[in-house]
Amino acid sequence: MKSLKKISLALSSILLCAALPANAEHQVSLTINTDQQGAQINKNIYGQFVEHLGRGIYEGIWVGNNSDIPNTNGFRNDVVTALKELKVPLMRWPGGCFADEYHWRDGIGDPAKRPTKVNTHWGGVEENNEFGTHEFFQLAEMVGSETYVNGNLGTGTPREMAEWLEYMTSDKNSTLANERRKNGRDKPFKVDYFAIGNEAWGCGGHMRPAYYADLYMHWATFLKAPKGHTPKFIASGGSGNVRGLEWTDVLSKNITRNMDAISYHYYTLPTNKWDVKGKAIGFPESEWNSTIVNTLKIDEFIAQNLEVLEKNDPKGKIGFYVDEWGTWYDAEPGREPGFLYQQNTIRDAVVAAANFNIFHHYAERVRMTNIAQMVNVLQAMILTDKEKMLLTPTYYAYQMYIPFQDSTHLTVDINQMDYEKVGEDKFPAVSVSAAKGQDGKTYLALVNLSATESSEVKVDLKGQTANSAQGQQLTANTLDAHNTFNKPNQVKPKAYKIKAKSGKFSFDLPARSVTVVKLD
Repeated sequence: MKSLKKISLALSSILLCAALPANAEHQVSLTINTDQQGAQINKNIYGQFVEHLGRGIYEGIWVGNNSDIPNTNGFRNDVVTALKELKVPLMRWPGGCFADEYHWRDGIGDPAKRPTKVNTHWGGVEENNEFGTHEFFQLAEMVGSETYVNGNLGTGTPREMAEWLEYMTSDKNSTLANERRKNGRDKPFKVDYFAIGNEAWGCGGHMRPAYYADLYMHWATFLKAPKGHTPKFIASGGSGNVRGLEWTDVLSKNITRNMDAISYHYYTLPTNKWDVKGKAIGFPESEWNSTIVNTLKIDEFIAQNLEVLEKNDPKGKIGFYVDEWGTWYDAEPGREPGFLYQQNTIRDAVVAAANFNIFHHYAERVRMTNIAQMVNVLQAMILTDKEKMLLTPTYYAYQMYIPFQDSTHLTVDINQMDYEKVGEDKFPAVSVSAAKGQDGKTYLALVNLSATESSEVKVDLKGQTANSAQGQQLTANTLDAHNTFNKPNQVKPKAYKIKAKSGKFSFDLPARSVTVVKLD
């Protein structure tokens, strides 16, 4: 794989450059090689994740037919409209940790007759199962997204998982298919991806990778679907550094059939400590910097895992899907800790965009990622409070990057890159990615990672001429600027346009900003 022999743009810039004096504008120079096209940036890199957790589904998406909140068949009109405008390409459900205690039969049939369970993972609240298989696929069809279903390996059985897949995908006159029809769905559901378990190393069963690999081979043997309805099958991989490498190595060596990809999880914690993670708002500049340092570590972790896959799977058949990622802060004071509700600031938008640029760089195998999570949980796109709704800075980062969905990655040469020093760590002033869009235009994303310093970015084009750059820029006046229900438009992108001079561009990027432009 070509990209494995290169150190990422972010990390190489760290190694090559010297520190600037304090309060100096950063200087960056780069060349976009429009004649050096790489892998396709799969649209599903921009996938979402919705779990039965806190208000991520109930109130956040689903309010039921009898709610005073405007809805269509129980789905919030405002949230569905916002997700459609975001062009969400893929949704993962029902978990997460919840998946390995989810029994699919609890969520089908008459909602009034579905059993009420206890959500032991997230807050110990009652789960009435109003939102189940049919509701999930209806949501996906309303939004226009592909589907990713996570099967229950932890407390289920091979038969239960096989029957769920048959229930969803069978076009025959079988008892399960007819039960689906009786429940209101004649034609099969479109299951695009199916995972066997989740975090098997932790909440999914605390397994060893070799044991999980044997279970995967066993269970996958019985997961069958009609021709044309077979999903891509995903194995539950590792997280972090050492554990991630071990799981990727063992799974790619020992699972020899019915595996299209291995999953991977990585969360950004400002302190890198799970007991005290750091605040979502009201944080110091030092935690802005540590957040950037920690989120950029995923670059090295992906590169290391892909080296393992290159060795064990040189033909490149196995994908590497980062199906949980994002920022994770301390629970907001006064809220149920198990609901994982946190405010979302300009810092989160910068983190999201920096991750997008890293994923683009490894697009040959990283063909799907799913941020955690879509509504009201962790790094959410949308926050709700009863009938109120707001769009977060992370939502706008996703919206700005829509042109990168199914685009073609372009090589960028870093000619000069300043960086900021944070104790023993360093990070580049700017994260960058470029691609050829489906419309044939060149798109450029520039993320100023600095909390306080602006950057001047000089851009030269090779293989193309352009006269103007136009798009959007997202920034804010404070480190923790965010939208509230009383002031929902405080952090929102604005139109951005500059002209080329002698075929070259000079971008003035304010601190803590995301800029995405089309070069014409």
